[in-house]
This record gives sequence, C-alpha cells and structure tokens, in this order.
Amino acid sequence: MTGQSGRVEPKRTGSAGRVLTFLEDHGLADGVVHFEQSTKTAQMAAGAMGCQLGQIVKSLVFVADDRPLLALVAGDRRGDAAAIAGLMGAQDAVFADAETVRSATGYAIGGVSPFALPEDLPVFVDESLTRFDIVYPAGGTPSSMVRVTLPQLLAVTGGQLGAIAR
Repeated sequence: MTGQSGRVEPKRTGSAGRVLTFLEDHGLADGVVHFEQSTKTAQMAAGAMGCQLGQIVKSLVFVADDRPLLALVAGDRRGDAAAIAGLMGAQDAVFADAETVRSATGYAIGGVSPFALPEDLPVFVDESLTRFDIVYPAGGTPSSMVRVTLPQLLAVTGGQLGAIAR
C-alpha cells in the first residue's frame, strides 16, 4: 500500500493495526510504546513502563443484565461488579467469558484495548485514575501500551467516570 508521501507502508492487520489506525485518526499515535517483554498483566506493564501500578489501565469486560460493557480500572484496583451494575441500572454484573469479550469488543480476552471499540459498547472509567496525569492502557498487543492523559482517554473512549473499583 502506498501512503500520501509515496513511500510503501506496511499492511495493517489485526488488533495492533486497528488500534494504531484509531490512534492516528485521533492524533495519539505518538503515544504508542512497544516492549520486547510482555505487558499482559498490570504488574508486568508497570515494570516495563517504569510507572506506578495504578497508572496502568486494565480493560475489563463485564456483562450487566445481559449487556456487555467495558470497565477501565487502575492497575492497583479491582473492578467492583456491584458498583458497575449500579451504574448500568442492572441487577448484577459479572466478568464476561472469552466469547462475549471477543463479540463485544472485537479483541481476544487478555488483549482488550479501549480504542477502536463498537460505538454502542458502554465504557466506564475508574475515578481513581484521576490521581495521575498520565495513564497507560493496552496498545492492541500483549507487549504494547499507549501513553495518554486521562482527559484524552475519556474523550476518545466516550467513557463515563465513576466509582467502579475497590
């Protein structure tokens, strides 16, 4: 594929390409950070990035009364299913299974990025993330993250800030 500059650009495929295209469209592509080691867990991601555990943004998919949603939770917190259910006006919320995660987000379990999601997927953002100027959500691969400000994350995800973690 030839870009506007006339140079040949690699074909973009998979989750990484989807995330990068989305971030480029929103002026955030320069925040993508790739690592040689895995950033699959919050602890691994914080170690690789050299940041506080709470700055890592975990993407957790829940189902509240049969409706999937994405909860973006600080790395040093746990998603609070009861609080999430309350925000959704639901009786309860439970973690989604792998099939539901993929069908709701387009990403495989363990690799859910908060970028390039279906527009009808509700997104809730852990208010404890307001402790930090910079946060690091997943970048579409098990070894990449995206450096963004919390206002940028809220703007591009359409996320609703709330008390969704403990």
